Amino acid sequence: MATAAFSISCHSGAKEKVAFNVAPDLIIINGKVALPGVQTNFAQALASKGGKITKVGPNDEILQSKGDLTVVIDVKGKTVIPGLNDSHSHNIRGGRFYNSELRWDGVKSLKRALQMLKEQADRTPPGQWVRVIGGWSPYQFEEKRMPTPAEINDAAPTTPVFVLFLYSKGWLNRAGLRALKIDEYTVALPQTRYEKGPDGKLTGAVLAEPSPDLLYKIISQLPSLNEAEIVNSTAHFFRELNSFGMTSFIDAGGGGHKFPENYAGTAHIARAGEMPIRVSYYLFPQNIGKELEEFKGFMHSNKISQNGALDLDHGYELEGAGEFLVYSAGDWENFLAQRPKLAARRNWRQELKEVLTLLVTKKWSFRLHTTYGETISQVLDLLEEIDKEHGLKGLRWAIDHAETIKDEDLQRIKTLGGGISVQNRMAYAGEYFVSRYGKTAARTAPPLRKILDSHIPLGAGTDGTRVSSYNPWHAIYWMVTGKTMGGALLYEGSNKLTRTEALQALTNGAAWFSQEEMLKGLIQAGMYADFAVLSADYFTIPEEEIKNLSSHLTVVNGKVVYATGDFQSFDKAPDEIIPSWSPVRYFGGFQLK
Repeated sequence: MATAAFSISCHSGAKEKVAFNVAPDLIIINGKVALPGVQTNFAQALASKGGKITKVGPNDEILQSKGDLTVVIDVKGKTVIPGLNDSHSHNIRGGRFYNSELRWDGVKSLKRALQMLKEQADRTPPGQWVRVIGGWSPYQFEEKRMPTPAEINDAAPTTPVFVLFLYSKGWLNRAGLRALKIDEYTVALPQTRYEKGPDGKLTGAVLAEPSPDLLYKIISQLPSLNEAEIVNSTAHFFRELNSFGMTSFIDAGGGGHKFPENYAGTAHIARAGEMPIRVSYYLFPQNIGKELEEFKGFMHSNKISQNGALDLDHGYELEGAGEFLVYSAGDWENFLAQRPKLAARRNWRQELKEVLTLLVTKKWSFRLHTTYGETISQVLDLLEEIDKEHGLKGLRWAIDHAETIKDEDLQRIKTLGGGISVQNRMAYAGEYFVSRYGKTAARTAPPLRKILDSHIPLGAGTDGTRVSSYNPWHAIYWMVTGKTMGGALLYEGSNKLTRTEALQALTNGAAWFSQEEMLKGLIQAGMYADFAVLSADYFTIPEEEIKNLSSHLTVVNGKVVYATGDFQSFDKAPDEIIPSWSPVRYFGGFQLK
């Protein structure tokens, strides 16, 4: 067994020698271990101890440190990458709802999607709903189209159903309309609409024009899982994320997702010392017009960077405020409707300045949901004003999404010390963007290459689980190929990223946004032992196969949290999924086949 002697000082001032076991807890051998830098830079093996990587190198060199208790895993030539880290997701909310949702993520045909809907409607008990809440695009289907209201009603004639497409539109079947007591005389919320046919009757379609408030409202009216089911749901969703090699995510809050009550599932797992993934989260206000008071309340009761996980360093931490800071400055990404205009909204600037001033003076990090270049320019005007008054230096702040950011605003962001977090929303709605704004505008929406070349911190993510799938490989596929999930080519070669650059953006690049770039996202000594052994070689497989990648072995803090295939013996059997009617019990989550 590998040991070493260290001198330590006692309270008396005397020194005594104590033998410590310095043998690794875990060794990975016979791998293609991706090292920092170009994609030709690989090692064979790595060792970890106490949750951190201690050494990377050749098999024989790493095995020399093996001790009697060291676990050695032969990965048989498979590719090992740093654990994926989603820079912008809604995965705490996703875990809260996972067991209650029918996921169309990855489904190859509308015919199959509707069959799944029918099967789930037949098993769903009275009082519950079938809900498909985003994560899909009609262009992923062989049929290349949306479902019709008639098809949804045929699949589920008596069980209430709500199907959501991004935050653009949704469908209620007849049973759903009855359950919510919606008829031809029901008044929709501002900038939304219940669609009517030529006969004046409701079709069941619900439209955001461009506000998604009505879609949020419908989701909020659906029955919730109970407390035990939410904890179980969250645990299974985190396992689902682990199955793709995800070891961290940054959560951006979300509408209809209140803190702290709706965070209970994740908080329970963290307090129990059972976190299989590292979570950094931002707080999203819920009370329109009272956001400033809400943030003051958050600050009174919560501390930035306080770790809420029992056994995992940086396991469950509050990072700051966002992504919506005030609703009057909302910049909805609905490409089926007209772009929202801040200038037409009363008091948006004053309300946003008050909240930003509070955050800056209290040294809270923040992020801003900004889809359109017009919005970003106006927000940067305000940030430059606040920087002169209070100073942004030392704060981590970010622009989220940035699909149509202007070239001249990149330098402004860099000067102010901000970062840009991009998501693959265009992979799910790119066809609609092209239809509204044209192919030329779509070629740099967002300008990935220009952001990277500007040396602005760049993090990538999914924005899952509603406006895209939570599968991080779809984000990487989009950055590398420039394509939507339907195969439409959006980007020229000049706006695509190399495989190494895309991986960097979804690992160490993303870590900048939670102030953890010195801790995770690279396979090198001193970094967290968070990594994944892939189902195929990311660096050599054809580009079209990138979106089909998954993990066969996922390690967080030096411990196996997910294993399948050749590594099944290292896996821990999860608790049974509850409730018994959960769609996840029958279909799973993401549909790989």
